[in-house]
Amino acid sequence: MILTNPAAAALNDLGQSPIVRFSLLALSSIFFLVDPFAAIPSFLAITPDADDARRKRMARKGAVTCFIVLTGFAIAGQFIFRMFGITLPAFEIAGGLILLLIGLDMLEARRSPTQETFGDTEEAATKEDAGIVPLGIPMLAGPGAISSVMVLVGQVPSIWHWEMAAILLSILFTCAVTYFVLAAASRVRQVMGETGIRILVRIMGLLLVALAMQYFVNGITDLGLIPRH
Repeated sequence: MILTNPAAAALNDLGQSPIVRFSLLALSSIFFLVDPFAAIPSFLAITPDADDARRKRMARKGAVTCFIVLTGFAIAGQFIFRMFGITLPAFEIAGGLILLLIGLDMLEARRSPTQETFGDTEEAATKEDAGIVPLGIPMLAGPGAISSVMVLVGQVPSIWHWEMAAILLSILFTCAVTYFVLAAASRVRQVMGETGIRILVRIMGLLLVALAMQYFVNGITDLGLIPRH
């Protein structure tokens, strides 16, 4: 006779729940791609002489811009699919490739060119307020984060389904954390150190590469090129 721990059984049942699995997938993919910790060095370079109040204002603008952009694509995602005749498998494969490139850059502890092109930081440092561009987009809400949101939305039966609520809540949570991280960027870097931030970015990159490959495999499977198990 095998005795089971009720708590372990409950956790196992919770892990099997479609709501929990999809919510964790949505939160992890969106958070890893927005990646506020990797944006700390660029944010500090953009605001070299700014006081705490100005940095908080810029962080708030960046987080709000990120929220508006990602939420907009989440709500309009299914309409965009229908308008351009894009199928979910095609977007899963394309999104997987974009995520793979970003994840490989993160494994080297650097920002992907899709998130931050050469010269963006230097140009932003000369602007009076760079909270919307380039901080909000494309540094935070870049092609990778937008693609991930679109892939997630493609799996939602309708805009009123619970999965859409999970996506929107994941975006809200990610943007809220992003604001607090960037608003306290100097303190966060002081506590974690450059090495700690690089290690965290590499861990996120590794998980993102695995997630990208899962998107790619899902797309190929949905096309019927490999059998379902």
